[in-house]
Amino acid sequence: MLETVILVDKNDRPLGSQEKLAAHIIPERHRAFSVLIFNHKGETLIQRRAFEKYHSPGLWANSCCGHPRPGEEVKGGASRRLKEELGFTCPLVPLQTVCYTLKLEKNLWELEYTHIFKGVYQGKINVNREEVSEIKWISPRNLREDVLANPKNYARWFRLYTLKYYNSIFEDRDKRALAT
Repeated sequence: MLETVILVDKNDRPLGSQEKLAAHIIPERHRAFSVLIFNHKGETLIQRRAFEKYHSPGLWANSCCGHPRPGEEVKGGASRRLKEELGFTCPLVPLQTVCYTLKLEKNLWELEYTHIFKGVYQGKINVNREEVSEIKWISPRNLREDVLANPKNYARWFRLYTLKYYNSIFEDRDKRALAT
């Protein structure tokens, strides 16, 4: 089954839909989400993308990410994808939106209007090996240091979140994410 994404303007107003791969080739701005899961120690769960993924294979990224389907609320899509990739759900808190254009490998692009969510989770994780090859908990400070030292090990969008948006995503975690 071909996946479709919701095309949006620069203000996140829907303009229609497009097949997902085509939207990453053309590129066309589309709605996306990224989820960052924290534990009670303040560590964030990161995943290494499966090596079979069509873009950014084998790179470390945020807990999960994806695209809401046409007719699906963004938060609902984020919860769905969390369950599909990591086998659990938890309450998600909207954090912020980020718009970016990033050139990827294989002539692919990320032209996304991304809704970022945070959640807190401590339970069992059932990794979907078609999506995720490895997971680990890491402190935000150690994550940032590793992204700076080894940027090629991380997905482009996750490097952007970790470096450009570090304060709003990771530093405020105690006030926003852990309060849920």
